[in-house]
Amino acid sequence: MGNLLSLALNPIAFNLGPIEVHWYGIIIASGVILAVYLAVREGDKRGIKADDIYDMILWALPAALICARLYYVIFQWSYYKDNLGEIVKIWDGGIAIYGSLIGAMIVVILFCRHRFIPVWLMLDVVAPTVILAQSIGRWGNFMNQEAFGQTTTLSFLQGLHLPQPIISQMYISGAYRQPTFLYESLWSLLGFLVLITLRHNPHFFKRGEVFLTYVMWYSFGRFFVEGMRTDSLMLAGVRVSQILSVILFVSAIILIIYRRRDTTNPWYLDGNDLKVD
Repeated sequence: MGNLLSLALNPIAFNLGPIEVHWYGIIIASGVILAVYLAVREGDKRGIKADDIYDMILWALPAALICARLYYVIFQWSYYKDNLGEIVKIWDGGIAIYGSLIGAMIVVILFCRHRFIPVWLMLDVVAPTVILAQSIGRWGNFMNQEAFGQTTTLSFLQGLHLPQPIISQMYISGAYRQPTFLYESLWSLLGFLVLITLRHNPHFFKRGEVFLTYVMWYSFGRFFVEGMRTDSLMLAGVRVSQILSVILFVSAIILIIYRRRDTTNPWYLDGNDLKVD
């Protein structure tokens, strides 16, 4: 089995002189670019200017990246307190999606308030594109051989009818691993397809419900995938992402019920009526 380690894919895509360009960064950037493109197209239909989305992204991306790294570092402080120089090395992985979502959401709220754009409408526009970017971004974890699950067998992976490169990449530290990156990627991709299919059905989503459905969908799947991983961030012996998943799932349900009681809340497809909320 040891020779399979040599089949692991190179996480370095190419070199620009002394600079190593990692597949991780390329994949993350590709997901972001596609997400912005789709958000601009949908925003135009809902009365949100492309320039507003571009300007928002310029603020949201750095905040998301910084918060994603801080979130990870905080829960791994026992390591980083003795290796402060490692904190900036995000190209080696070690960013938390929940941290990025928290940072980006704070920026979206502040930006929309500043530009007098309905916050919930903006969140509805970008939510499906965000979960698509998450689906793509998980393949960066694949290239880095991280975010994997518990040990499994070669026969199990072959039984999933996975391409051989994926099976080989799941041979980590002398054992085959559950491809939890793939499970979450496929769950997120399915969520994207569900959201973009349903959000254009008249009188299906009220304003804010596309986003809240995204929160429910992602947190539900993440709870179970997280339970399979071996690299979870922990708090008092409990997986942090599972705690947060439960909180987000329940909160999203409560908000949908609460907001449905407001008869003045417009439908999502009435989004071109830019009533600030």
